[in-house]
Amino acid sequence: MRFNRLSWFVLLAALGLVVLGACRPATPTAAPAGAEEIVLSTVASQEAGIQQLQAGQIDLFAETVSNPQLFKTVRGDPKLAYNLAWGTYVELTFNPVLNFKDGRLNPFGDPQIREAINWLIDRDYIAQEIYGGLATPKWLPLSSAFPDYARYVDTARALERQYAHNPDKAKQAIAERMKALGATQGPDGKWQYNGQPITVIFVIRTEDERKAIGDYVAGLLEQVGFTVDRQYKTRREASPIWLRSDPAEGKWHVYTGGWINTAVSRDDSTVFADFYTPQSAALGGTPLASAYKPSPEFLDVATKLQNRQYRTMEERAELFRRAMELALKDSVRVWLADQQAFNARRANLTAAYDLAGGIGASRLLPYTLRWLQNPAPQVRIAFSGILIDPYNPVAGSNWVSDAFVTRATSDPAAMPDPYTGLYWPQRLERAEVVVREGLPVIRTLDWVSLQTANEIRVPDDAWVDWDAKAQRFVRASERYAQPVSVQAKVTVYYPADLFRKVKWHDGSPLSLGDFILFMILTFDRAKPDSPIYDESYVPNFESFMQRFKGLRIVSTNPLVIESYVDAFELDAEVLAAAWTWFPDYGFGPGPWHTLALGIRAETDKKLAFSSDKAEKLKVEWMNMVAGPSLDVLKAALDQAAGEGYLPYAPTMGEYVKNEEIRSRYANLKKWVEAHNHFWVGMGPFLLDKVFPTEKTVSLKRFADFPDPPEKWARFSEPRLASVRVEGPSQVTAGSEATFEVSVKERDQPYPVADVESVRYLVFDAQGQVAARGEATPVAEGRYQIRLAGDVTQKLGAGSNRLEVVVTVKPVSLPAFASLDFVSTK
Repeated sequence: MRFNRLSWFVLLAALGLVVLGACRPATPTAAPAGAEEIVLSTVASQEAGIQQLQAGQIDLFAETVSNPQLFKTVRGDPKLAYNLAWGTYVELTFNPVLNFKDGRLNPFGDPQIREAINWLIDRDYIAQEIYGGLATPKWLPLSSAFPDYARYVDTARALERQYAHNPDKAKQAIAERMKALGATQGPDGKWQYNGQPITVIFVIRTEDERKAIGDYVAGLLEQVGFTVDRQYKTRREASPIWLRSDPAEGKWHVYTGGWINTAVSRDDSTVFADFYTPQSAALGGTPLASAYKPSPEFLDVATKLQNRQYRTMEERAELFRRAMELALKDSVRVWLADQQAFNARRANLTAAYDLAGGIGASRLLPYTLRWLQNPAPQVRIAFSGILIDPYNPVAGSNWVSDAFVTRATSDPAAMPDPYTGLYWPQRLERAEVVVREGLPVIRTLDWVSLQTANEIRVPDDAWVDWDAKAQRFVRASERYAQPVSVQAKVTVYYPADLFRKVKWHDGSPLSLGDFILFMILTFDRAKPDSPIYDESYVPNFESFMQRFKGLRIVSTNPLVIESYVDAFELDAEVLAAAWTWFPDYGFGPGPWHTLALGIRAETDKKLAFSSDKAEKLKVEWMNMVAGPSLDVLKAALDQAAGEGYLPYAPTMGEYVKNEEIRSRYANLKKWVEAHNHFWVGMGPFLLDKVFPTEKTVSLKRFADFPDPPEKWARFSEPRLASVRVEGPSQVTAGSEATFEVSVKERDQPYPVADVESVRYLVFDAQGQVAARGEATPVAEGRYQIRLAGDVTQKLGAGSNRLEVVVTVKPVSLPAFASLDFVSTK
């Protein structure tokens, strides 16, 4: 059944695989011991990863796995433990260019053909047969494990029914559009264009279930008349094709995409911009993102959501519901399944894991990785691939396995809660948030204060833009002819000892110059007058400028920064964490002196930060850890040290003195001599050695990291909820019907005080929403739903479905349950 979307917990119970949190947690006989070294390596497949775990050759297989047979293997081995994750999902990525440079027609450049693929695919087959039940069908970019899907579940369900498996409808829609585009069908039923077969180049990933998905979809495409060239690729082989090549070159048509949320998302407002528009943060700086051309309405709606351009939750709901509809009309991505994934490890190894990203993508992993028994100095971790794309902080690799190094070597201003998606202070001391009255913003944690105001004005001395030619910030008094009002003001306070306490891995103290360069690069790369102007960054920057209206450095000792934002987040903690200006770039940590070398190399057109610009300049995509980039950066270091080079000196010179310049380059020279790379972070682990041929990486604990090892130890097990609904199987139309709902935490009733909501939807025989409401609490963990006579009267005769959605406060993972019943006259 299309609406048979059981909670993960009910689904696992049906499979005999019930587990909440970690399996078989070991009881420590002594204080947990932190690892002194992490060795990352690559395994050929998920099967090989589990086999190496069983053989004791690795300690943690950090890849998220959805194979039910491998799950049974891990569960049956007392030497192994595991955790579950709900943030992994798969889709089909389509090349959006209609006509390639060589004249070939790309059918998937047409939105209506892409839309028809939704009808062609049987998502239930993928979830049940390919994933063995460890997945649920997916039509939308929203994760069914996160709050926004639960908020708009009625719209989601209606769209899921509208785009349900209907191969005849798909075939008809595809044929109509192909003929309209000038294609013809030969006697064999194969599509042709200008007398040549239309061959679909299908890049199929081989490391996981996507190989089976690719073969299944390729067969469907052949059934509707396409000739399919199945190109089986590993992630490393596929990335240069679908992500980094110019889509207009026509090197590919379809790719089996896979994604993971590395933290629980409390607000999915950005997903439409990220997955369907050129202003994508997920794909920023890539040729693929630049090629997206959503409809004007979709771009407008996606941008408004991305920038939180709404004042009430009702306005937000209207935008969300329309975006969901337009996403399926656009379908540059056709979503297939939300996975129930797991990570496997040695039973005597533990670490905090994220409900979305699991243990391998957990931001807290490097902070909490511990041996419970029989400690060893080294932890051996494997992925299906590492060192896939170049590493640079500005626009480097965004693969989750490569990001492991990013997370281990960086240290954010605020840390995401692995269970709720809220943020806790890490390098921050506190924050103040002021929003315009009436905005739907709440505060949960005490480190942030929240106030409202009738009006929030940008002060005249705030920096509001950047003059790339003069290399200085533009103040509000210069830019605005009249006062500008915004929706929010965020003030972040750093501790007084920040610049004494926090060091980069090469021994250089964190300084104000690192913050200033981060601010400059936010603007400079989008300015045509800049020598490092990058056209691919412009859409993302334009979206940023719709939100950003000014910043002020209120104090340098201690550091206090104000941001004026014409946007907001639903949570004050998330809003504060978004405007810290901490020098941890989207793709890694960035001290000013390592980035200075990258800036010089791009200025000289020898390297480029982004893959898109590297392609345009025909130079190497900057890699700070391996490859030919190292020789370019070493030459730049010698030159910079000799000159005392300071990037953007007219502004940076006010904050960075000559002594710091000399000591920074001296420290970096020693670092490069010792480690032979330029990746300098500040996190709990430093990047020691990189072996690109062997595909291994060595990370060592940073002796000068300022925090005690037990700081984040409180994150052990999430308080997940499970839900069950019971009631009559038959209801007489016009009579009252009562249903009982139980909500549990493990085997105990979930306290009513910790439950946020128990909502229900009633779907009639046509799949339309006939009723909705809130269940009534009657006891701890028990709720009741009463359907009045006028509701059951409207149902008429037929089969109906009651769906229950439960959200709880300690975790941001909704639980679902459903019950079918028949109404009779």
